[in-house]
Order: sequence, then C-alpha cells, then structure tokens
Amino acid sequence: MIVSLSWTTDVKTTLNALSREAPLLFIPIVFCFNQQLSRKVVGKILTNYSLGIILFAIILLGRAIYRYNIDGNTDVFFYHELATDAINAIYLSVLVSMALMYFVCKKQKTFGGYIMLFFLLVFLFLLSSKVIIITNVVLIAMYYIFYSGMTVKSRVVAVLLLSIMAGGLGYYGKINERIANEFTSSEKLESSGGVHYVTLKEAWSRNDFNGNDYLNGTSFRLYQVRIFKEMLEEDPILFTGYGLNASYDKIEEQGIKHNLIHGSEEGMFYNKLNFHNQYVQTFADLGILGLLLIIIMLVVNLKNGLLKKDFIHIAFAIVMISLFLTESFLWRQRGVVFFTIFYCIFNTTLLPITADTKKI
Repeated sequence: MIVSLSWTTDVKTTLNALSREAPLLFIPIVFCFNQQLSRKVVGKILTNYSLGIILFAIILLGRAIYRYNIDGNTDVFFYHELATDAINAIYLSVLVSMALMYFVCKKQKTFGGYIMLFFLLVFLFLLSSKVIIITNVVLIAMYYIFYSGMTVKSRVVAVLLLSIMAGGLGYYGKINERIANEFTSSEKLESSGGVHYVTLKEAWSRNDFNGNDYLNGTSFRLYQVRIFKEMLEEDPILFTGYGLNASYDKIEEQGIKHNLIHGSEEGMFYNKLNFHNQYVQTFADLGILGLLLIIIMLVVNLKNGLLKKDFIHIAFAIVMISLFLTESFLWRQRGVVFFTIFYCIFNTTLLPITADTKKI
C-alpha cells in the first residue's frame, strides 16, 4: 500500500487512504512486542467482546422500538434501518457473527447461554445480510456435525432444529424480501414504476443502461467484475494496479461509458460505488502482487485454524473468505481494525481457543 505511492494515479487519495489503513501495520507491531496471549486470556477477550455486542444489539433494538412507536414502520427493525447507515448492517453482521460463534462453540452451555445464542441469531437475521446469514448457518451446522462431540442422534436433532429456526426466521421480514429479490424474474417490468431488473447476462454484456434499470446485489457485483476486466484490457495495471484507493475515478468513468450513472433504490449511484469485492478491489488498486498477499493471509489464517482444530478460528477464517467476495471490507477503517485485531489474536495463540473460560 505504501509503495503504491510511487505509481498511484491519485497521490492525494492514496495518502488519505494510508491513514485509514494504518491499523494493518501498527496492530501487528503491538502484538509483536506484547507477550503471547494465553488461551485463558483470549477466552476472556471473546467473552467480553460477545457480551459487549449483545449490549449494543439491545440498545439498537430499543432504538428501533422507540422509532416504531412513533411512526409504526416495521422497517426500523431490519437492515440499515436497524444498524443505522453510519454503522452499516453488513459490517455489524460481521461483528455479531463472531459473538454468535463464541456462544455456539461453548461446550457447557447454560440456559442463559442458549438465550444469548438465540438472541444473536435472531438479531443477525434482522440485520438481513444474505452472505453472512448463509455463511453462519452453514458454519453452525458444520460445528454440530463435526466439532460438537455430540451423539449422532443429537447432531441430527440439532441440525434439524437449526434448519427449522433458520427457515422460520428467514421467512419473515427484509431477509425474505432481499433473497427473493435476487431471484426475481429479470425479464419483467414492475407494474409500479416500470423498473427493469437487469439480468446477469445484461450485467456482463450490456453497454446502454438507463434510469429504469435496477441491478440487484448479484448483477451489480457481476457488472463490477466486468468493468474490472475492461480496465485490465485498457490500462497496464496487472502488476501495480492504479494505487491504493485510486480506482474510484476509473469506476466512475466506466459507469459514464456504460450510461450506468443513476442511483439504486437505496439512493446510491452505481458508478460511485467501490467494487464490493475485496479480491477485485485489491487487484485493481495494488495489482496481482497485492491480491496474492491477501490470498496468502487468508490461506494461512484458515490453515492455522484447521491445524489447531479451533472452530472459532475456523469460523472467523471462513466468514472473512466469504465476506471478501461481496465487500471491500479492508478498505474501510472499521473493517481493517476488526480483521487485523482478530487475525492477530487467533494466529498468535498456539493452543485452541475454547469458550469455556467462564460460565454464562
């Protein structure tokens, strides 16, 4: 990132971005000088972190109830309305998922522990982040099947209950709307407003978008991959990229070129959004060497979790790998701080981390 200053197409933007990315350097330095964290200490960190997330979730739900009493709008209980735009539902979902996995991995669960686990699962569904929800449901199923140590009959019952619970929670509210939206017939025009749902084929090949076109999450991300491919063909960025955070102007330029300059229903202009894919974002900004560094970090992280047979660590690794497919997580300060701290905690602790340091 620092070296990209020597070739960036926008020095000012890259300098500003470096200050935001500083935790990626300084947090690991702190861990290098600190004594190695013991299994017990890390367990306490995760305990306090998880309880803090629960407290914050309660505050947000209280805020939502207050707003609902004023205007009667149920949207306040879902997605960005619940998390607030400043916090962002997807980023909050990542934080919640770590607390959720902590309670899932507790070997000796108390009644209160089950209540907190269920509360976090419900709250995660209310945040309505499709990728995080699906990833966590799969991870919980994996835990009960391969890591829980339960009898075969108990594993079947646990997975069955999880499926029923996840299906029930996903049936109501914004998550159902958001998942259904991804599979809405793209050939139709909505009767209200005449909005055209852009197909995946159109997102990959169409050049003349207009103000009635709507790109859902999947088609928009495919469009972003497509314009990155065009950037690779037009500019010599294979090894260097444009420079840290310097690809925004090029994204906007490609949007103008394809006439995709209008806003989504959330009020965000398509051509002013980043790649929403950490792998593509890194490639575009830092070249193939930057991409390889990210991939190496993720592979090492997952390998260490598997070697320790530490499911909380494994869950963190898998959530990051999947999240990076849909978000430029490390290009936001809250994302880089979260990732770097937990990456250092998990990868500097040799023994498996359990959630049994304290009964809850």
